[in-house]
Amino acid sequence: MTKAGEFLSGVLGLLAPIGAVKSKPMFGGFGIFLDECMFALITKNDELFLKADDVNRPGFEGLGLQPYGRMPYYAAPVDSLYLWEDIRPWVEGAAAAAFRAKGAKGKTARG
Repeated sequence: MTKAGEFLSGVLGLLAPIGAVKSKPMFGGFGIFLDECMFALITKNDELFLKADDVNRPGFEGLGLQPYGRMPYYAAPVDSLYLWEDIRPWVEGAAAAAFRAKGAKGKTARG
């Protein structure tokens, strides 16, 4: 298994308690999905970024964490990458942001 494969496998294992997470190659890295909603991404440099919106973005910014370019994904706190209990609030916030975005898109499309 490659280093990238090991990081991806480790992240998927870490995130498993939230539900059936799946990965898809994207952006030179991987998109991470829960119920067809992308809530995280792994860069080609093995960095985890989590979906953010107006609700959960202040938590990332309060720690000085940076977004992934112009995308609405912020770096996961490095000290949260080892235990589910540490990353849980960040992941749950990211998943909620992804579901809010999906709902907003659906409402816009329906008028």
